[in-house]
Parts: sequence; C-alpha cells; structure tokens
Amino acid sequence: MKKNILLVALLVASTYLTGCASVPMGTPEDDAARKKFTPPSSGMSGLYIYRNSNFGSALKKSIYVDGNFIGESAPMTYFYKEVKPGKHKLSTESEFSENHLSIFTKPNRNYFFRQYIKFGVFVGGANIEPKTEDVGRQGVLECKLAKELKSKPIAKNEDL
Repeated sequence: MKKNILLVALLVASTYLTGCASVPMGTPEDDAARKKFTPPSSGMSGLYIYRNSNFGSALKKSIYVDGNFIGESAPMTYFYKEVKPGKHKLSTESEFSENHLSIFTKPNRNYFFRQYIKFGVFVGGANIEPKTEDVGRQGVLECKLAKELKSKPIAKNEDL
C-alpha cells in the first residue's frame, strides 16, 4: 500500500517538475520593445502579466482581462495589454474554477502582475498577484513575450 501511495506521489510531482508547455510567442522585436517599459499609449494603462517560474512547466494556464481571453501562459512568458484606465478584472485558470483579481488603473502608467502555479488536488492551479514596478520589471526581464490570442486554441490530438 505504501508503495502505491509513493508511486502516485512521484507521478504527481513529475507532472509539476517535468515537461514543457509551449505557447505561441511574440516576435523578438516586440519583446525587446516591451522590455523598454515605455509608458502606454496616451491616456491608456499598460498591464504586464508574467510567469517567471519553471514550476509546473508542463502546465499552460489561460489568462483573461475583463473576461476576454488574451492567451495561455507557459513558464518564463509574459503578456502586455493596454486597457482604458479604471476598474478591471484579471483572471487565470485554476484547478476547479478561475481565480480573479480586481484592479484599478490610472492613465499613462504600467502595472505588473505575476501569475504563479500552486499545488492542486489533481493538477496545478494558478493565481495572479500584483507586484511593485521594480519587482515586476525584473520578473518581465526574465521572461519572453507570449503572443496575445483572440480565442482559446482548440486542443490537438497530441495535447490530449
């Protein structure tokens, strides 16, 4: 019995620590431009949402801004999205339901949010937390720009 429990625990741990999820990536030129951290377009707010960890590397997690899908994160990736100033909701896919973070943005400022993977019962969950500009910039610099998508991709046979 103990051997079976140990085997299951090792299989679950290997899911978190091995494999590598891949997502569509932005161009190197767009990545370099975003890492200059210039202010957003006039009157807009900039959102950097990054995942600067390899923990849960086999997991892709959906990210939404105000209910609109912007893409799936993978380890060491980030997204940049401009929004109108005001109240917004950031959401990420978790194990059983989405986790949400309500924010309020001001014009002509960039904001930084870290998505992180956490242990779950069956698969890893995810959450989003705000970060200071200094911490956020460092986190984004560790990552590469993921491509923003308009809709969630349909799973291919090799993904199943």
